[in-house]
Amino acid sequence: MPAGRRLSKQQQRRIAARMEDRSGEERSGVIISHNGRQLEIEDASGDVVRCHARANLPQVVTGDRVNWAPDDAEGGVVTGLEPRRNEFGRADKGGRFRPIAANIDFVLTMFATVPETEMSVIDRYLVAIENLGVQCLLVLNKIDLPPSNPTLLARMSEIYRELDLELFEVSALTGAGVDALAKRLEGLTAVVVGQSGVGKSSLLNRLGKQPLAEVGELDAWRRGGTHTTTAARLFHLPGFDLIDSPGVREFNLGHLQASEVVDGFIELRSLAEHCKFRDCSHRVEPGCAILAAAENGAVSSERLRSYTRILDSLQ
Repeated sequence: MPAGRRLSKQQQRRIAARMEDRSGEERSGVIISHNGRQLEIEDASGDVVRCHARANLPQVVTGDRVNWAPDDAEGGVVTGLEPRRNEFGRADKGGRFRPIAANIDFVLTMFATVPETEMSVIDRYLVAIENLGVQCLLVLNKIDLPPSNPTLLARMSEIYRELDLELFEVSALTGAGVDALAKRLEGLTAVVVGQSGVGKSSLLNRLGKQPLAEVGELDAWRRGGTHTTTAARLFHLPGFDLIDSPGVREFNLGHLQASEVVDGFIELRSLAEHCKFRDCSHRVEPGCAILAAAENGAVSSERLRSYTRILDSLQ
């Protein structure tokens, strides 16, 4: 339009009408799966539409509530991201935080009787969960199989229960304990996380009472497992929603500072405030309240070693 030319009232009304029509096309929905900037959005009627995200949007993840508008290709474009209630994620190789899921009630942190899981692996998830202010449910899978290390597994279970963490023992293969877990999740949304091979997809299928996710071959599932989930996806299960996430070999906490690692250990957090030195590393310093608690048995030596291993991995 030439500079200085003013719109007539009729032209202004036409433009306003077009703007109103366009805004009327915008709809709300939930991301149920994404691969890069290609998204699957579930709208209010339950229909699923393939969309792409505008380039200027922040990173969106499964569980996000978004605004979107239809396009000319029987799909749509995500135009806006609604505020998140919370999020869960981990650091990438560069130490930058990457969300995995949003708007959840629980993080189901899974481990299994086989393959053997070190305590520091579970504690990495717990540290992330505490720092993000979300709630955790621990799930021990494959209780139908003899543990690789019975003593270690029994000690881990004892320690976590002493910390008042909820721990469900289940078998995705036989269904043992699964109903109790489903009842606990009724009406909620959870994301399930854990190392590859612990049986996340198998548990999803058992909870959903039908094949929903691909699982590894039986021998791999029993003795080590294979990585079968490549992108986080939200499933509507009987009574609750579950987000299945890709398995990882190591859950990266590179985005956290040393003080945040301490905060992630709920029994160490309050003790650290009573250390003699504000910058105490809780390793050798005199007057360390955490070391003193470990010496008198108030803090488990296993959790203290776990804290030290996680801290060393960040450095």
